Amino acid sequence: MTFTTAHLSISLDSFVAGPDQSIADPIGKGGMALHQWHLDAEPDDEVDARWSSVLLRPRGAYVMGRNMFGPVRGPWSTYDGDWRGWWGEEPPYHAPVFVLTHHDHEPIEMAGGTTFHFVTEGFQKALAMAREAGEGDVHVAGGASTVRQALRSGELDELALDIAPVLLGSGERIFDRDLEISLEPVEAEHSPRATHVRYRISSR
Repeated sequence: MTFTTAHLSISLDSFVAGPDQSIADPIGKGGMALHQWHLDAEPDDEVDARWSSVLLRPRGAYVMGRNMFGPVRGPWSTYDGDWRGWWGEEPPYHAPVFVLTHHDHEPIEMAGGTTFHFVTEGFQKALAMAREAGEGDVHVAGGASTVRQALRSGELDELALDIAPVLLGSGERIFDRDLEISLEPVEAEHSPRATHVRYRISSR
C-alpha cells in the first residue's frame, strides 16, 4: 500500500513561492512571508504548533524538484562550488530524498540519515524509487513544478495547504487551469497567521 502527500504554504493569490529565486531569496522574493506561521522554534499558537508538527513529521522517503534543492540552473558545474542543499550538513529529512533533475549527479550523503539521490528519468521514476525506499510512505516536498506533476499524475493522495494572509502578486503556482482533480476538505483550523486545510484528492 502506498500513501503520497504534499504540504505547502500558499498565498491568498495562490502562489507557493515568490519570483526570482536566488541564494538571497530561497523561496523567491517575498516568499518567506508565507512561512511565518511555522518559522518560530516554538510557535505560540496551539494550532500553528500542531500543523508545524504535521509538516515536520518523519516520512519514509521524499521527492523534490531541483529548484527546491537549490538555485543551480543548467549543469551542476555552473555553480562555483559543491552545492549540497539549503539546509546545512544535517537536513531535516532524515530519509532518502529523490531530486528531479536533467543533469546527472552522484548521490550526496548528509548527516542524520538524509541522502539526496538525483533522478533524470522524470517524476514517475522518482516516485517509484521513493516508494520502494520509503515502503510506500512518500512526501512530495516541493517545489511548485514537482507538486503540479504529482497532482497531474493522479498519484497524490492528500494535500495540506497553510494559507497565509499574504498577496505575492507573482511567483510559482501549483494549480493549472487544466488540472482535473477534486479536493475534499477533511480537516481545517485557523490561527492569526494561517488557515490550515487538509484535502483528500481524487480524479474528476
